[in-house]
Amino acid sequence: MNMNLKKVINASGRMSILGVSTLSDDVLEAMKLGAQHYYEMEKLHEEAGRVIASHFHTESALVTNSASSAIALAVAGMMTENNTFLAERFFEQRPQLNGDVLIMTGHLIDYGAPVDSMICLGGANVKTVGYANGCTLEQVKQAVDENTKAMLFVQSHHCVQKNMPSVEAVSKLVRSLDIPFIVDAAAEGDISGYSKHADVVIFSGSKAIEGPTSGILAGKKEYVNYAKQHNRGIGRAMKIGKESIFGLLKALEEYVVFDNRNSKSKQAAILHKLEYLNSITGIDVVVHADEAGRAIKRARIHIDEHAAAQDAAYVVRALKEGEVAVYTRDYQVNNGYFDIDPRSLDEEDAQYIIDRMEQIMEVS
Repeated sequence: MNMNLKKVINASGRMSILGVSTLSDDVLEAMKLGAQHYYEMEKLHEEAGRVIASHFHTESALVTNSASSAIALAVAGMMTENNTFLAERFFEQRPQLNGDVLIMTGHLIDYGAPVDSMICLGGANVKTVGYANGCTLEQVKQAVDENTKAMLFVQSHHCVQKNMPSVEAVSKLVRSLDIPFIVDAAAEGDISGYSKHADVVIFSGSKAIEGPTSGILAGKKEYVNYAKQHNRGIGRAMKIGKESIFGLLKALEEYVVFDNRNSKSKQAAILHKLEYLNSITGIDVVVHADEAGRAIKRARIHIDEHAAAQDAAYVVRALKEGEVAVYTRDYQVNNGYFDIDPRSLDEEDAQYIIDRMEQIMEVS
């Protein structure tokens, strides 16, 4: 196969723009097994849902082709409930449905696509609560009315973290108001902890779990069944192949038994190696914890534009444009720093980043 692609070093984390994760040999073997045989797909989905629900500590689960499609299907299910007529004629009947999904303004993120697009694809109106710099439980409570179908909470480092109520607090409130609670935890590592707070929880199968491109919708059987009805409607455009279902199940099996102590030790060694960048004029390296509370540490590279040969924006761009493309976490590059995530790096990658930055900074 002849394609003009250059090597990429992923120093940004589990990012969709880079294909999210790499797959283990066992996951690839499971995908091969799934791809080379026939199955009754309805039964395969049923069995896969049963296995996944046991890991997520939920009543039921549905495999989708992405976390985004899981959001859309969860919302669509809330809109039509168990009415198969509405599910099959969803967009024909959409003007009459008139339902809202609440979301805090600080959670209205673009993760590669706007999260509100998934809500709208699910047939609901987006009703924002609070402001970009904060939200209160009272604001959430006052936003609930007869048109409220559900609330979506996005658990992500992309979201505003300050002055925002926790998932536990919002869950307690909306459940007291008898409002279904959807938690989008696509990139989170704790796959079973959200079931006690959410009626429906959304995960990516390809991020922390490191499976093939896929999504998981898990939760109360009632709400999962509502979503399943849309597999004969909008979900048809979101279907997942048998090979990906097998790969996801194997990745999940590996994930729940994985001992990450060696991985953490390797990541610590890479972070230590990257501290060498402190020797370059104008660069200050500090180890920084994940803003959203996940057990992830990264190297934060501060560049003093007055002392260094190049500013942070130039460095990030030059790293991407090299013979080997190096992608960093550059959300804060306008503030003079970027992060290097060690999870997908090895010692050789780390050394390449050091050498390349010395070239960019014109270190002789």
